[in-house]
Amino acid sequence: MKKAQKRLLKAILSGVLALSVLSGCNAEKKAEDTASNNAETFSVKILNNKESLCLAPVHIAIINGYFDEEFNAIGQKYEIVTSNIDTVTEQITSRNINAGYGLTGTLMQPISNGLPIAFVTGLHRGCTKFYSKNGSGINSLEDLKGKTIGVASLSDSAPIQLKRKLYSLGFTVNGKDADIQFATYGMTDLPIALDNGAVDAIGIHDPVAYNAEKNYDFIKLLDIGEDEVFSQEYCCQAYVSQELIDNNPEGAAAYTRAIQKAAAFVDAFPDKTAELQVENGYMPTESDEDTKAYGEILSRLNYEPSVSLGRETFKASFEDLQKTGDLDPNLKIDEFTAKVYPDLEGVPEGYVYNKDDQTFKEV
Repeated sequence: MKKAQKRLLKAILSGVLALSVLSGCNAEKKAEDTASNNAETFSVKILNNKESLCLAPVHIAIINGYFDEEFNAIGQKYEIVTSNIDTVTEQITSRNINAGYGLTGTLMQPISNGLPIAFVTGLHRGCTKFYSKNGSGINSLEDLKGKTIGVASLSDSAPIQLKRKLYSLGFTVNGKDADIQFATYGMTDLPIALDNGAVDAIGIHDPVAYNAEKNYDFIKLLDIGEDEVFSQEYCCQAYVSQELIDNNPEGAAAYTRAIQKAAAFVDAFPDKTAELQVENGYMPTESDEDTKAYGEILSRLNYEPSVSLGRETFKASFEDLQKTGDLDPNLKIDEFTAKVYPDLEGVPEGYVYNKDDQTFKEV
């Protein structure tokens, strides 16, 4: 009888063990299926825009196959969404895109107001410039007190950058007692507005800034690529949605690595980049001179990608804009930065392109 009981107990224990193993396997498979479904549901939708020179890394990542390479490596697909880069808020909230590239200053206020995106790497520096008209008596930033500055929009990075700079010079930049005023015009109309005297100065981005210098008698008041402070910051950075980070971190990391590699290529070959952009229909051209000009502009911008310097750019902008009153002073910078500029697993600090053996090196 005792032997029979022992055999029964052994059989029961074996059954329990088998069920436990089976349950564990099922749980593991379920977790794998969930992760796979999340990655599929939250596939990476990358914002692209034609005729936007600064988006060279996006164009190059497509042309040179860096997106293909990184997403194939993790067994995922991606989608290129060609749309307006100025409607990020609407496109993120509608889930039309979940990865993109934009001006740091332009995105600071939307992020602080709850736009669910996070920066992932800095991409380039130096694309914004400010001008006055020669003979106007405005020869320096200090001369802007009481003046009107033309900008593309009040949320554009140009007024954001200028507020930061003028605040450091003692200006009051917001409120009824502000020392400056802003007026909005279309980006390509701003040089004409300044030349006609409709505004006292303008803030514009390349390539409009490059062309304005060539075609008008303007004085350059500030070039963020040459400024002691701003030249160490990224004017443009890559971002992804918070939802993508939560549900498909591998996809977010793959996008980041691809865009970093593309930026490193642009930094190494600005002229070749311009040629590729024109050849593949990403930039308009009427002559070889246009392509040459694009290459010259790209060569003046620093396209060395960096996560840590991108994060420092965000923190410096954040602190300055709290002082100017453009951001909520109650937001805690360390907590906020941890959320909107996280470290992504599998993403290096950056890349450099080795021209000799045509390979990328992590930095």
